[in-house]
Amino acid sequence: MESESQGQRRTFEFTGRIRSIRYAITGMIRMIRCQHNAWIHAAATVAVIALGVLLQLSRSEWCWIVLAIAIVWTAEALNTAFEFLADAASPNFHPVVKDAKDVAAGAVLITAIAAVIIGLIIFVPHICALIL
Repeated sequence: MESESQGQRRTFEFTGRIRSIRYAITGMIRMIRCQHNAWIHAAATVAVIALGVLLQLSRSEWCWIVLAIAIVWTAEALNTAFEFLADAASPNFHPVVKDAKDVAAGAVLITAIAAVIIGLIIFVPHICALIL
């Protein structure tokens, strides 16, 4: 059978999609097991969802919360994948690899800061309404 790169298209296979989902879940588990920052993201995700349920957020507020959670997890996953590839390509220390890893980690920080800002915009008015 010829590969897709040689012009042949593979037919859609449901079992192939199931395998792809399984690989994705395996990757997510690997990220959570080996990346300590993912543990922080997981705790923050649970806390934010619990607070959102407690404060009975509106649908539009939930959309923003889900988006904020998703961007942080996506950035963390891409950063983790990048680190794995960088370590495989250059097992020994290399200053350019270090710089690239630092930039990727910075992208995660940017998304985390944005998520905190979104959370503050949504949660602070609800919390103030409860206190005042």
